[in-house]
Amino acid sequence: MQHKDQPPEESGPWVEEVEVRGHIIDSLILPKVLDCITAGGGSFRIKNINIGQDRTDPSFAAIDVCAATDETLQQILAQIADHGAVATANHDCELVEADLDGVFPEGFYSTTNQRTEIRLDKEWHPVADQEMDCGISVDPKTSLARCVPMSDVEHGMPFVVGHLGTRVFPHQRAQRDHAFGFMNSSVSTEKPKGVVIRQIARQLFDNRRGEGKSLLVGGPAIVHTGSGSLVSELLRDGYLDKLFAGNALATHDIEQAIFGTSLGVNVDEGSLADAGHEHHLRAINRIRRAGSIAAAVESGVLQSGIMYECVKNDVEFHLAGSIRDDGPLPDVVTDALQSQRLMREGIRDVTFCLMIATTLHSIAVGNLLPAWVQVVCVDINPSTVIKLSDRGSFQTVGLVTDVEPFLRALLVEIRRLEGIE
Repeated sequence: MQHKDQPPEESGPWVEEVEVRGHIIDSLILPKVLDCITAGGGSFRIKNINIGQDRTDPSFAAIDVCAATDETLQQILAQIADHGAVATANHDCELVEADLDGVFPEGFYSTTNQRTEIRLDKEWHPVADQEMDCGISVDPKTSLARCVPMSDVEHGMPFVVGHLGTRVFPHQRAQRDHAFGFMNSSVSTEKPKGVVIRQIARQLFDNRRGEGKSLLVGGPAIVHTGSGSLVSELLRDGYLDKLFAGNALATHDIEQAIFGTSLGVNVDEGSLADAGHEHHLRAINRIRRAGSIAAAVESGVLQSGIMYECVKNDVEFHLAGSIRDDGPLPDVVTDALQSQRLMREGIRDVTFCLMIATTLHSIAVGNLLPAWVQVVCVDINPSTVIKLSDRGSFQTVGLVTDVEPFLRALLVEIRRLEGIE
C-alpha cells in the first residue's frame, strides 16, 4: 500500500493514517467514522485501539483509510474530519487568498459548529467565532484563525483550503455534565416535561447568578397565547439577557400594551375587538412617530410589555425583518445580511439559548451557535426541532408543548429555586 504523499502506483490503493481520540465509543464517533469510510467507497484497517475503562476515560484508535483513487480518499477524509478523525502525518494547513469579494477560494474548508483547530508552523491554533457553513480565515501577522461567512469575504483574505492541517473536536456525550446531560437531541411528545422545565429553570437561575448569558429567541405566539406577561416577568427579574425576534413579536406585544389586543383579538377575553384588525398598524405607526421603541418608552407611549421591559432593564434585543412585515417598526433591521452580522455578534457570549414558538428564527440562530451552547426549543410543532437537528444543531433539546403552560410552569420552578437558595 502507498501513502498519500507518495506517487501513485497502479497496483496499490491510496492510504492515509488517521486517529480519533476522546469518548469515541459511547458517543458513537468511531462507528460513524468507520461507516463514513465504507459508505464513501473506501476500506479501513484498525491499527491500534485503546478503549477507556470508565465513562470519564478517553479512548483512542489509529486507522488506515484506504481508497482506490486519491480523489476518493480526499472525499472520505473530508467526511470523517467532521467527526474528529485527524491525519497523523504532520501537515500544516494550506492557505489561499480570496481573489474576489464575497467568494471563497475554490476548495475552501467548510466549517462545522464543532471546536476546530488549524496547524500553522508546526503548531495548532484554535479557530475563533466557531460557526457552521463558514470558511477559516487566517491573519498572516498574528496567525489568528476565525470563521468568516461568505458574505464577509474580502479580496486578499487568506483562507484554509482542503482538510490537511485541520482537526475537529466533536461535542461528545461524556462531556455533557450540564443539566441536560440525560437528554439527546431527538424530539418526542413523551419526554418528561416537568424534569426538563426544572432543568431549564436551573440553567436560567445559574446564569443570572454567574457569568452565563441567556438568550430568548421568540415568536409572536408568545403574545397570541397570552404569555407576554410571563416573558415580561422573566425580563424584569433578570433571567433573560438577550432577545432575538422579528417584527411580529414586537408589533403584537406593543399592540397588546396599547390596545389590549393581539391580531385584533382581546387577549384577556378571546373576543374580536371592534376594528381590531387595524390595531397592529396603529401600534406600529405610534412607535414610528416616536422614532424608536426606546423613545416610545421614554415618552410614555409604551408603558408595558416585553419590549418595554427590554428597554427598562437594558436587555439587548435584535429584531430581524422579513418580506411579510407591516411597517415595520423602526428598530427592525430589514437587511438580512446585516441582521446576520448583528445576531452573530450578539451570540458570542451566550451560554444558553431558549427558543420558543418560532421556526425560522430558531433555525437561523441555530445556524450561528457553536455546538457547545445548549439549546432548548419549545414548540407545539415537533418539526421545528427536527429541522434544527437536521441542519446540524444536534445539541438541541426539543420540548413539544403549548407556550403558555410551559412559561407558567417555568416561572413556578424559578420561584421555587429563589425560595430554596
